[in-house]
Amino acid sequence: MKKILLASLMAAFAGHALAADLLDTVKQRGTLKIAVEGTYPPFTFKDANQKLTGFDVEVATEVAKRLKVKPEFTTGEWSGLLAGLQAGKFDVVVNQVGITDKRKETFDFSQPYTFSSAQLIVRKNETRVFKSLDDLKGKKVGVGQGSNYADMVKAVNGIEVKVYPSAPENLQDLASGRIDAALNDSLLIPFAIKQAKLPLKAGHPVGDVTTMGIPFAKNNPKFKQAVDKALNDMKADGSFKKISLKWFGIDVSKAPTAAK
Repeated sequence: MKKILLASLMAAFAGHALAADLLDTVKQRGTLKIAVEGTYPPFTFKDANQKLTGFDVEVATEVAKRLKVKPEFTTGEWSGLLAGLQAGKFDVVVNQVGITDKRKETFDFSQPYTFSSAQLIVRKNETRVFKSLDDLKGKKVGVGQGSNYADMVKAVNGIEVKVYPSAPENLQDLASGRIDAALNDSLLIPFAIKQAKLPLKAGHPVGDVTTMGIPFAKNNPKFKQAVDKALNDMKADGSFKKISLKWFGIDVSKAPTAAK
């Protein structure tokens, strides 16, 4: 009995030791499976010709290039991206995923590649001044389902939280008066308002600076090292800054001053 148990343990250990790092799997396959929302401008969205584009799409494409594989994109609602990653449907999610302690229990992350903060969005003719989430007690606030911003609003008692699968629906309801404000990424807001062509404006920033990274399955040290090297090399040779300036006019790899 002891011999059988020992043999089973040794077999299990050997299987773990021989388990391929994600980097080996990706290189053998020749593609990096990347999940994005596809409805989150200017990060991931489809242009007038229905071509997938955006800041995160360009970053992910460049990372894949530096891993010497082809990018293979999958789109889906934000609420299902991390669940799909956990289920092994794709290798990474490149969609402004905030690096949080809770998420680090399930995934490993690349180094931070984007810094931003949460910011309110209000109607253009809004006369009320909302300087913080506390000012929105008794009001309705729209957020993305499963997002950090949803967690932020839910943590404040007295706010009625309305969740949306993507930003366009959120902004449409705000413009129509069905909610009082929306909360989203400060980098998204100028582009999203311009694209939506709705009577909206940026409100006050709230909370602290947020770091965004690329999540992937735990225990893949070679893959993490390779992705971090790709990001570092992009920053060193100026290609990351070029992508950032194209979409935002600033280098988003630099941490801004925390919002108060």
